[in-house]
Formats: sequence, structure tokens, C-alpha cells
Amino acid sequence: MSKPGRDRSARQRLAAERSRQAARERRRRLLLVVVGAVAAAAVVVVIVVVVLTRDGGGGKPAPAYTGALAPTSRQSDGAVVMARPGVARPVLQIFEDFQCPICKDLEDKQGPTIKELAAAGKVKTVYRPFQLFQQEPLSGNSRRAANAAACAPADRWIQYHDQIYAHQPAEGDKGFADPDLITWAGAVGISGAPFTTCVDKAQKTAEVDRATAYAERAGVTATPWLTLDGAKLSGEVLASPDALRKAIEDAGRKSPGGGAPS
Repeated sequence: MSKPGRDRSARQRLAAERSRQAARERRRRLLLVVVGAVAAAAVVVVIVVVVLTRDGGGGKPAPAYTGALAPTSRQSDGAVVMARPGVARPVLQIFEDFQCPICKDLEDKQGPTIKELAAAGKVKTVYRPFQLFQQEPLSGNSRRAANAAACAPADRWIQYHDQIYAHQPAEGDKGFADPDLITWAGAVGISGAPFTTCVDKAQKTAEVDRATAYAERAGVTATPWLTLDGAKLSGEVLASPDALRKAIEDAGRKSPGGGAPS
């Protein structure tokens, strides 16, 4: 090989090695970012667990809400709204994953208060289930449950939402099987071929993906994640029904047009 050819080959090998080194460095930086994000999410989850269980009898479920429910409707983006007609503010958004144990704890503890305040016209509640978990069997459980919830009619959605949480499988166990999701729906008055087919054929997975993408854009990094008029609620508020009630009522007094319509 001529000298110019050897020089050119050496330059090419050097360029290739630099490219490999740059790729390794990018992978290293990405790994650090991912590890940091996972660690941060873990810290968030631990903090929420501690806060939710240190108050109110170690996370003991609140008495079930037995009153009337505010009407429910489905938004164009798939989220479910529970609010009396004319109530626009304050807005309580609930980002949740049906497989998340802390979400179930929150529902057991705060669900009755949220339902009561919505029925009284004091808050507009927007439920945004999505798929947080990305590893099996959690991801499959999460996806099947979110799909089934998206298949449910809005007028029975809250009842079905509660049924799904009532049958949440233990972490690490495969659960939320389609036949079970269909059976639990029947217990709250949801039946018929359209719903069954929607669950069996996973017809709402694209909607679940859109909900997950929305949560990511909203900056959600853990569940449960609640916002009130756009501001994330602290663990202290989530831990106490009285604190949540006060936060919502205070927001209602500050929001133009907040609370029940006259």
C-alpha cells in the first residue's frame, strides 16, 4: 500500500475509533441519566409511602362513600371527569396506574373525600389512568387494567375504577386478566359484547399510549400524582383527608367561578 493510502487508512481507523469512543460516552451519559431518574423516582415513591402511611392509622382505609356521585363524562383525550354541571374550578387531576400499590392506598384513604367534594360541587375531578410500569408482569397488568377502564362507559366508570383497585394483584404477580376484568365490570352493571370485545381485543391500547405520553409531557415521574389547578399536591396533603379537603376548599375560594353553580 502506498504511503498516501496508508495515511488515509490510518485516518479512517482513527476516525472510526473516535466515533466509537463518542458513542460509548453517549451511552455512559445516558446510563447516568437513566439511573439518576430511576433513583429520583424511587425516592419520590419512598417519600409518598412514608407520608401516606404515617398518618391516619397507618394508611387505614377511610369509611366508604355511600352518597350520590357527581355526573361523569369522558373528555376527547380519554380522561374521565367527575363534576356537577357548571363546576369548572378548582380542578383536581389524578394521574394513576391501577397496578400502583400507593395509588390503591390513596384511593382507599382519599377516594371518599374526593367523591364527596365532587358531589357537593366543590371540585372538578379529572382522572388520568396511564401505564407507568414498563417491566413485566407489572407492565402487562397496568396495560390491561388501563385498557379495560378506557373501554368502560363513563356513567359507570367510577364504580369500575373502584372495582379494579379492589382486585389489584400483589406486586410481582401476574393479574388483571381479561376474563376477570370483564367479570368485575359485570358486578357494577357493565356488560355486553362491545365492552367484552374491547377488553379481549385490547382495543383501547392506543388511547392508553396517548394517556401515558400526556403524563410524560406533564412531568409525571411517579404515581399517585395529583395536581390542584395545575400545582402538584404535597405528600402531606395526600396523607390527610382533612388537609385535602382544606386545599380544595381554599382553591375554590380563590378560583373565579369555583364551587357549585348558583
